[in-house]
Amino acid sequence: MSTILFTGGCRSGKSTLAQRWVEEASPSRAYVATARCRRIVEESGCTTGTDDEMRVRIARHQQLRGKGWCTVEADELSPHRPLDAVTALEVAACRAEAILFDCVTLWLSEWVCCNADDVRILSQVDVLADWLRSASRPIALVTNEVGWGVVPSTPLGRRFRDMAGLANQRLAAACDSVRLVVCGLPLTLK
Repeated sequence: MSTILFTGGCRSGKSTLAQRWVEEASPSRAYVATARCRRIVEESGCTTGTDDEMRVRIARHQQLRGKGWCTVEADELSPHRPLDAVTALEVAACRAEAILFDCVTLWLSEWVCCNADDVRILSQVDVLADWLRSASRPIALVTNEVGWGVVPSTPLGRRFRDMAGLANQRLAAACDSVRLVVCGLPLTLK
């Protein structure tokens, strides 16, 4: 089966192109939504708060996606801890023939914000990469290329940038294809 990673900057058009790719792959499709309306605040007990701005963003994505998608939500599948990406993809694979995982960057941010160490985060990425190599369905992943901007001014920001870069490299190696999206235009890298 085919796996593809769409990467690019914020608002580059990568989610739109990934959505089209999945829609062309099958009329039976699932969306693994890693965005949350609730924020995970701390690892032990992982208390949550609300994020109204994210709620608006999620509603906009749902509207743009339209009908014909089943959705696997991080808030429902894993309400009090970072999402287990492979479990979410397996649930999606039971419901649909093609899958969109959007997005890797938000998934990673949960792990970083819950104070998981780098080894644990990268082991989660490696588990996901291994699963992708043997995927039985067409799968598109969306991720942000966060290292092209200003060097973050905080240690947490630099750590997140580094984790995202390492994760993107590992996932790109595991996927059959990689497309960089700039100004809504895809450039095939792999």
